[in-house]
Amino acid sequence: MAAAIALARDGASVVVFDQFDAPRPVGAGLMLQETGLAVLGALGLRETIENLGAPIRRLLGVSISSGRTVLDVRYAALRDGLTGLGVQRTALFNVLFDAAKANGVDITPNVRVTEADSTEGTLTDDRGRRHGPFDLVVDALGARSVLSQQPKQDLAYGALWTTVPAPTGAPFQQDALQQRYLAARQMAGVMPSGRTQPEAKAMATYFWSLRTDAYDAFRTAPLAAWKQEAVALWPETAPVLDHIKTHDDLAFARYRHRTHRPHTDGRIAHTGDSWHATSPQLGQGANMALLDAYALALAMRETSNVATGLSRYAQLRSGHIHLFQTMSWLFTPIYQSDSTLLPAVRDWAIAPISRLPLVRKLQAAMVSGALGAPLAPLGLNG
Repeated sequence: MAAAIALARDGASVVVFDQFDAPRPVGAGLMLQETGLAVLGALGLRETIENLGAPIRRLLGVSISSGRTVLDVRYAALRDGLTGLGVQRTALFNVLFDAAKANGVDITPNVRVTEADSTEGTLTDDRGRRHGPFDLVVDALGARSVLSQQPKQDLAYGALWTTVPAPTGAPFQQDALQQRYLAARQMAGVMPSGRTQPEAKAMATYFWSLRTDAYDAFRTAPLAAWKQEAVALWPETAPVLDHIKTHDDLAFARYRHRTHRPHTDGRIAHTGDSWHATSPQLGQGANMALLDAYALALAMRETSNVATGLSRYAQLRSGHIHLFQTMSWLFTPIYQSDSTLLPAVRDWAIAPISRLPLVRKLQAAMVSGALGAPLAPLGLNG
């Protein structure tokens, strides 16, 4: 949607093919960082989404095994006034969807793309219909895009997600994403995620780490058994879990890690998870996708030649993507894996080091997406 808005505003005739009968969001809450918010600002949408979201000033994680605070990221360590923004995916989708329609984007539902001809710029759907030709095809199909390379398997761990009324009272902080860990095998988190409408109740996103190969067992076991396990990890979440009545109240997200190459192919540009899928540990997925969208529009604005524009697009984004893909690959096992050594190192070595002022600043730069200065090449300020 962001790419469609930016390209349409530059005068392109844009068609968005959506596989659902009616376009709708998928997934629970997410965090917008300054990088993603800067892009939304350039699209004239930042104030609207900030009025719906919940400012997050701190990421706080405690290890149950050691009793230590092993994650304590404060945005202010990088810059006074800097925050993240917890939002419901529905809120972000609605803001972008309304802007796309207002900018004349043709949104065509019930089209599941299965193939693309990178030379001709045509698409084929699952009913054998051909669409196009188009000057430019933007692959925004996500981590399981049929137009990009597929990893051999999902990451070992995924997560259960749901949206619940925002909890109040100790230990919950209204401006913090909080987590609890048992080694790296169990993780629960609560994140303020704002509202879908200005007058609606404040909500939060609850998530629970789960091995992908354990999901079927979770579905067949009594929900009460899982709740007992979740409360044992974090007793204060018991009232939060009361809002979960059935297994269907919890969506399960599977994650993948891979970087598609080449980044562009003929008339095709890959964006977001279609280009660079990863785990959500650094909270950068939506923000990286927004950066891709804006970079693509900027690159195409600079030239009338599609090949030249796509080359520039890859140049604008490749370095930042490589940096965060590498960091995600390094840090994910520390918080989500079957390892016993890595969480022990995290608790007894990394945690004390992370209290150093320089390390605090580095952590804030990493979480906010500012590491690698991705906004400067796009002419955006953060």
